[in-house]
Parts: sequence; C-alpha cells; structure tokens
Amino acid sequence: MYNYLLVRFAQLTNCPDGLSEADRAAINSTKCNSTLPQINADDASLQTILTLVFGTITAIAVLIIVIQGIRYVMSYGEPEKTAQARKGIIYAAAGLIVVFFADIIVAFVLGRL
Repeated sequence: MYNYLLVRFAQLTNCPDGLSEADRAAINSTKCNSTLPQINADDASLQTILTLVFGTITAIAVLIIVIQGIRYVMSYGEPEKTAQARKGIIYAAAGLIVVFFADIIVAFVLGRL
C-alpha cells in the first residue's frame, strides 16, 4: 500500500499544470496519471461549510449549557454534583468563546470584515 501511494504521488508531481486530459495523454499516460478529481473551492463554499460547522458546534454548546444548568438546579446542594455541573457550564461557555473567535478569524481571512 505504501509503495502504491508513493507511485501515485510521484505521478502527480510529474504532471504539468494547466494541461488538458488530451495533452496529458499525449505526454505519457504512465508518467502523468492523475485520477484525482479537480475541486474548485471558492470563498463562498468555504464560508457555507464553516457556517454550518460553527452553527452546529454553537448549538451543541448551548444544549450542553442547558443540560448542565438543569443538573445544577437538580443537584439539591450536593457539592460534588454542583461542582460537576458548574465545570460543564464553564467548559461549554469556553467552547462558545473559542467558536466565536474562530468565526471572527475566518471572516477576517476571507475578507468579510
């Protein structure tokens, strides 16, 4: 398997950029064998994917905060359960802050800000 991957990567590095499939076949089909799909990712598709990812993570963090809040209320003053619920709320809030700043950084890099 390792040798197969080495051969495939060597073939990809030998392929000149900007050639059509007919030109690549004319050069040498064994030397330039690129079967990897060409993916054109632009800023809009990246923004859509990251919005979905950040939104999902935010929803999960809010759900965790709600669940931990219920656990905190239902602990009835038991110090161990109260401490666990408090830690869960703090960790989920920290996760929300990280997601918020990650979204800002991505927006800055993509030029939305």
